Amino acid sequence: MTTADTADTTVREVRADEWSAAKELRLAALRDPLAAIAFMETYEQAQARSDAHWKDRTARSSAGGPHRQFVAESPEGPGSGFAGTVTVILEEPGTEDFMGERIAERQAHLVAVFVRPEHRGGRVAADLFRAAVDWARAQDGVRRVRLLVHVDNERALGFYRKAGFVRVRELGEECEWVYGGVNSPSE
Repeated sequence: MTTADTADTTVREVRADEWSAAKELRLAALRDPLAAIAFMETYEQAQARSDAHWKDRTARSSAGGPHRQFVAESPEGPGSGFAGTVTVILEEPGTEDFMGERIAERQAHLVAVFVRPEHRGGRVAADLFRAAVDWARAQDGVRRVRLLVHVDNERALGFYRKAGFVRVRELGEECEWVYGGVNSPSE
């Protein structure tokens, strides 16, 4: 299990039994003012999903599952619980991604990035990305770590650049960024 401690949060892999907290964090993310351009589902769609869906989704992203969700956990006080998250999806050659593009090589795709407003501006996002990128690069055969971001999501674009991602192409209103290792996500 990957774990990183900072002064006020611990970044770690989500556990399957934490599906309720993972659900709550996702619903909070979908209420963010940028949710319409940052996520591919609405609050109403996510809220309507069954507990079985959330249990399965969290199990698939915890240890032993095919993907990995990292959470930043805040121990106490206002904003205690999960402060933020990022999920790594492993994409296999010959499959199609959610945009319908064929995957040429095994790669990792960072998705569902969210940090609660009260935890922004500190180390939470950088620590989440360091854990996600490190985990992704340690997976057999993964040669690239990528993400997609809406061209109008300036908040995310600035962070991804500082975290060492390089913009490689536009796909409609989204642009693809690949981790170039220029900067460590911790810088």
